[in-house]
Amino acid sequence: MKITHVECHILVVKDLTVEANSSAQDDIVVIVHTDEGISGVGEADTNPWCVQALIKSPGTHNLARGLEEMIVGCDPLEVEALWDKMYTGSFMSGRRGAGICAIGALDMALWDIRGKALGVPCWKLLGGACKECVIPYASLLPTGETVESQKRSLVAKVRDAKRLGFRAAKLEVVIMGPYAHNNVRGTNQDLVETVAECRDAVGSEMVLMVDVCYSWNGAREALRAINALVPYNPYFVETPIHLDDLDGYAYLHEHSPIPISAGELQNGRFEFAELMDKGNVDVAQPDVGRVGGLTEAKRVCDMARDRGKLIVPHCWKTAIGIWASVHLGATAPHCPYIEFLPPSLSESALRRELVLNEPALEDGGIPLPSTPGLGVELNPAALERYKADAALRVG
Repeated sequence: MKITHVECHILVVKDLTVEANSSAQDDIVVIVHTDEGISGVGEADTNPWCVQALIKSPGTHNLARGLEEMIVGCDPLEVEALWDKMYTGSFMSGRRGAGICAIGALDMALWDIRGKALGVPCWKLLGGACKECVIPYASLLPTGETVESQKRSLVAKVRDAKRLGFRAAKLEVVIMGPYAHNNVRGTNQDLVETVAECRDAVGSEMVLMVDVCYSWNGAREALRAINALVPYNPYFVETPIHLDDLDGYAYLHEHSPIPISAGELQNGRFEFAELMDKGNVDVAQPDVGRVGGLTEAKRVCDMARDRGKLIVPHCWKTAIGIWASVHLGATAPHCPYIEFLPPSLSESALRRELVLNEPALEDGGIPLPSTPGLGVELNPAALERYKADAALRVG
């Protein structure tokens, strides 16, 4: 079997809002084709035009080659070898950032092909399952243009998540710092009150996480707010400070009464090594659509296991990434949860419509898929409806 070409679909919702703290508004879906008629699907979670350029651009020398040209003609079943080939061949133009995301989209599709060709789900090829189901947490982004309206929307959404059967939920309380959702600005007291009201809404048994999206300027400032959250028993506090402040993360590991999680934007295992070894985060959060696909995500999982860290895969995209996270989480005994943006609680029509077969909850868990490959069934109508030239004019 040989790879023949790569198809890229840039997708954008028609009501895209740049001020929103949500990358579920856009996507790049890649489809890798072979000469035997087997194709694989993947996606990346970064600027889709950047990813398309890295895949489709011609190479200029042996450190800056295009990704598609490197894999066309190759055996798609040699997934890990192709990852390394793309990484070394794009060393100057890639290596970190969007370059790793682009490799990851193709890698995800190659795993899909491998599973389909061999007739088994990807989790069997990633080492086999160590559990009967994967537990998702509902990832909840508020709506509203004021602190109070965002608080009310989160309370309503967390109640809905519990009603839908989720055992856990993450509250995106992003009202401070450079990435405040919809430019809504609040205080530490607003944060604490929001978490308190959400806890009151669902009771003590439901697991709650808190994501603040780099709200605080430093670890000591963050610690004061984190201490005030203790009565509401968060499972972790996600990304309290800038990702590059590794000394600050180490300080929080030593002093925070609540576990600290990070890693949603790390590109590759080398950045995770720094985050886990120097930053000493308690919970590592590789995103399959950003870390470099399933190949690199599995490497990060193994690194976390060896360091005694938990893995909770991040995924703020579509059901393509969620299915990939299910396969990854099934193989990791130190993965208690995966992130899940519920389609019924998402404002993104693209999130709701792109995939026809959503992972389904059964008693709070997602049963292991039995379909060969990733098990993703794309919605052709959504590929057409949200293509970028119809949804957004650029340039």
